Amino acid sequence: MTEIQGLKKKLFGREFYESIGSPKVILAPMVDQSEFAWRMLSRSFFPAESKTDLLAYTPMFHSRLFGQTPAFREKFFQPIREQLATPEDNSYADQHLTAQKFLDGNPECDRPLFVQFCANQPDEFLRAARFVQPYCDAVDLNLGCPQGIARKGYYGSFLQENWDLIYKLIQKLHTELDIPITVKFRIQETKEKTLEYAKMIISAGASIITVHGRQREQKGHNTGLADWTVLRYVRDNIPPEVVMFANGNILQHEDIEKCLQETGVDGVMSAEGNLCDPSIFAPPPPIGQEGREYWRGKDGKGGYRMDAVFRRYLDIIHKYVLEQPVPERVPLFARSEDSRPAATILEEMKAEAAAEAAKDDDSEPPNKRQKREKQAKATSPNLVAMQAHLFHLLRPLVSKHTDIRDALARSRPGDMASYEKVLSMVQKAVKQGLLEYELDPSAFHIDEKTMEELEKENPGVDVSSALTIARVKRPWFICQPYVRPLPKEAIEKGAMSLSKKDKAKLEKDENLSKQVGVEPEGKVEKVYPNGEKAANGEKKDGENEPVEIPKEGVVCG
Repeated sequence: MTEIQGLKKKLFGREFYESIGSPKVILAPMVDQSEFAWRMLSRSFFPAESKTDLLAYTPMFHSRLFGQTPAFREKFFQPIREQLATPEDNSYADQHLTAQKFLDGNPECDRPLFVQFCANQPDEFLRAARFVQPYCDAVDLNLGCPQGIARKGYYGSFLQENWDLIYKLIQKLHTELDIPITVKFRIQETKEKTLEYAKMIISAGASIITVHGRQREQKGHNTGLADWTVLRYVRDNIPPEVVMFANGNILQHEDIEKCLQETGVDGVMSAEGNLCDPSIFAPPPPIGQEGREYWRGKDGKGGYRMDAVFRRYLDIIHKYVLEQPVPERVPLFARSEDSRPAATILEEMKAEAAAEAAKDDDSEPPNKRQKREKQAKATSPNLVAMQAHLFHLLRPLVSKHTDIRDALARSRPGDMASYEKVLSMVQKAVKQGLLEYELDPSAFHIDEKTMEELEKENPGVDVSSALTIARVKRPWFICQPYVRPLPKEAIEKGAMSLSKKDKAKLEKDENLSKQVGVEPEGKVEKVYPNGEKAANGEKKDGENEPVEIPKEGVVCG
């Protein structure tokens, strides 16, 4: 704190941005999903000398709870820890506690870092920000969250009508905090109002603005496309010295450069794209230098193998969060190391799987299993977030391999043996997928000629269409973007209704889905491990407990 307050000059705007390396890619603040371990995983795809190319945000914290409740701070933000320091003579009297760098904001591995808060009281906002300022590069104000809890708590996008309060929140930190204040907000009803809103935020003292190209009402089933034209209008009409980031429509790495060009912004932020593919920010390895982790298909498209990314994630948890040795692991499957025909290897794998199923010892009494899970329970945000992260990452794979889905659903925070078991299952599934692709590549992707024909036949189909899914689709064992479900998913559940015009478009989109041979993944709320349930929808017996599958929702404001 002394170093920041007494020795370092407070920078502002572009000078500040340049001081942290002028990062072009930004990991978004996400509800319970941009914690330390996930940030580390996202940074791990950059070379050691380029790790600061990625700017990351913490999850959003509630400023009042953070400022007033030590237990809340200690649970969700862990920049230091206390260790017992003992002098060489081991004299008990001279022992004392000393603070050691730990996880969040660690300058050795977790910078640049912005900490985001929601707030509606300037003094509470400042109090919370002062706790984190020694461990981050800037504090961000969330003006984008559109969820119902934000309406109830009066924060996020539900402050956007109260410009006077917003100005005071920003101005308070700009004048009294020792590090810069940045702001993330959503576009308004018109581009002109969005520009006026942005100018007010800048005048209050925001060093960087991040503009989410969706309005407050665009959420859930009504998410739709982010409007890059509004972002371009704002960028062209604010002073060039103002730093601006864009957020929205980033499905894959190629979209980052496209967004930079079309909007003229300084950097591009991603939330959902990163959750499905944490390597999204880093350029892919050159052709011929892929190694075991990166796969490239016969059509030239590629991506990181899910088993490789899963491994990286668990290794980070072991090394940094649990501070224990990383388990010894056999090398990932490489086709070059087994010259036998793919069909032969697959037959061998099937036989091994059948043998394992025959001697499966998953007959542990429920009460004993529950006791073990209770003992393994952990509260670290890095451990609590693991299951949700892995469901995002493995979505296409677990849709096909439901046994892995069920095993992951039963995993509990802190039960690393369970997650290691799931990793072993994923490694076998990826090996199977690689061999199946070798036997019949056409079953995994759509050739360019078919894509061109579909595009001509279906002009103007938007991002939630089967055509877009086909365009970004990779084999199920490769990390890939998630495209939100078609409106039919919401209609079937009664979550929304359509006009006649929209119904006609939906029918066209459904026909296209059949042509392409791919459907967007829907929501799964409960699954039954044995595949059975009673007539009333409840569990059939005590051994067949339903397991919860995380639902999709708004992860970023």
